[in-house]
Amino acid sequence: MSPTDASTDAVSAASTDVGNDACPDVGEDSAAQGIGRGTDNEDTLNLRLPDELVVLFEEERSGADAATADAATRHGQRSWSDSTAPRSARTPGGDDLLDGVADWGPIVTPAGVFQLVPVRVERDLALICRWMNDPAVAAFWELAGHQNVTEDHLRPQLVGDGRSFPCLGVLDGSPMSYWEIYRADLDSLARHYPVRPHDTGIHLLIGAVADRGRGLGSTLLRAVADLVLDRRPACARVIAEPDLRNIPSVTAFLSAGFRFSAEVDLPAKRAALMIRERSLRDLL
Repeated sequence: MSPTDASTDAVSAASTDVGNDACPDVGEDSAAQGIGRGTDNEDTLNLRLPDELVVLFEEERSGADAATADAATRHGQRSWSDSTAPRSARTPGGDDLLDGVADWGPIVTPAGVFQLVPVRVERDLALICRWMNDPAVAAFWELAGHQNVTEDHLRPQLVGDGRSFPCLGVLDGSPMSYWEIYRADLDSLARHYPVRPHDTGIHLLIGAVADRGRGLGSTLLRAVADLVLDRRPACARVIAEPDLRNIPSVTAFLSAGFRFSAEVDLPAKRAALMIRERSLRDLL
């Protein structure tokens, strides 16, 4: 079941603690312990970057990775992420379709050192289930309930062909958000907008109420969208489709450099098609 919204900066009037009736066996957060149609006229040609540009991106990435790794070590970030399993053990289906999300590493953002860490069900299920049972999140993701509901959402991604990759967002060593990086051009979404090869989508929820409504979602969305463009040279656009009713979420994407492209009728919602383009990343 696809999530119905990014739920980035929506302010919740309810607590994130929903109790064991909704999400049994939650206890302490496991991660804290161990851790319509598009209306534009864009074409769908099979566009590909010249080889020399791809090489340039890789050279710039190597230099940036070294500097970021040093900053991450100073902030204590690596101690949490280094405890994850090797990439080959994280995703039985592999994630080559997304150019190795598991190995993208930490980045320095205005909010702190941030990293997408692959979800491990045995470690993270209780935490993600708790977040899914927050009324502000449940209103758009529609995954409230017992842990098996959350697990049924995670497992197909973890054992699939790698077109969707679930991660925890870890900020300065603390897991605080849930992300899905997915191939929009290989998703059912592709039937509803003028798709281009290697379009990459983002779903996001911010876990704690205290982290919402203060611009953190926008900061991280911009950082992750730029990370996608840096790590996936063949990708020219990052895509999102928040529910039109979720004004704070749409606003967060706009503040993160995405542009509104169209209203899109999806099976479960009417969405705002948001696009962040490589060619405009330094302008928006």
